[in-house]
Amino acid sequence: MNKSDLIDAMAESAGITKAAAKKALESMLSEVGGSLKKGNRVSLVGFGSWSVTRRAARDGRNPQTGATIKIAAKNVVKFKAGSDLSSSVN
Repeated sequence: MNKSDLIDAMAESAGITKAAAKKALESMLSEVGGSLKKGNRVSLVGFGSWSVTRRAARDGRNPQTGATIKIAAKNVVKFKAGSDLSSSVN
């Protein structure tokens, strides 16, 4: 399922227009992203939670040449599925 498929499904199941569903989805994604950017954790009970962790700098290797390269530290987003979501796919 891609973004447009999700918008279509949201519009149909909620009985709203595709434009309203698109606006709602984009708003939700924007708020989640903004909260994560501030370093906050976002949790939707039963669905899952997103959090930001710091990945330390490390040495890597160029697969073509075998040369060692430095990989900079960065923030990464992690998602942990909630119990309801996990049980629905198993």
